[in-house]
Amino acid sequence: MTKRVTKRRLETNERLLDAAEQAFAEHGFHGVSISDLCARAGYTSGAFYSNYASKDELFLALFTRRSEIVLKQLGEAVDQAVVSEHPIATLIESASVVDEETRTWFLISTEFTLYAIRHPEAAEALARHDAAIRAAVAELIAPLLATAPSKVTEADLDMLVRFVVAVREGGLAQSLVEPTVLPHGELERRFLPALFEGLS
Repeated sequence: MTKRVTKRRLETNERLLDAAEQAFAEHGFHGVSISDLCARAGYTSGAFYSNYASKDELFLALFTRRSEIVLKQLGEAVDQAVVSEHPIATLIESASVVDEETRTWFLISTEFTLYAIRHPEAAEALARHDAAIRAAVAELIAPLLATAPSKVTEADLDMLVRFVVAVREGGLAQSLVEPTVLPHGELERRFLPALFEGLS
């Protein structure tokens, strides 16, 4: 039987997610126990297990919550880009902003990715989530690609999104390590416009 979602249950879930995000960023995915999370959120372990079966499941809920925020921001950036004189450059500039939330999420997601690589079940679950996000991103950027004739087929679009994500995440890792050498978004600004021009 499906559990009824009450206001109290939603609040409990949000507090657990907030506590997990802070704890994972500070101590790492492995450095935080379920009892640590519950103590930080002000709940017993019963509250945790009434919402999640494991830390893996909790992380994927965090992933979903963060993805919704990022997709909303991307949608707004695309809306601005399609009406600008230089759509691709405008989108890249908007997407290159790195704030403390971006840094925090990068720490959490990178560590969980390493965990997933070592654990097949976690990898399968993360891959499903990643695929859903790529599909959403592809749908959002479709109007941008439509501003000029494009060689990108529907089958290619998923691979294109994979490539852009790889540049974004790889560049972010390097710029967080060497912020004075590689400013945030520099790789994207230098190379992605040429990529999209070559596809049109």
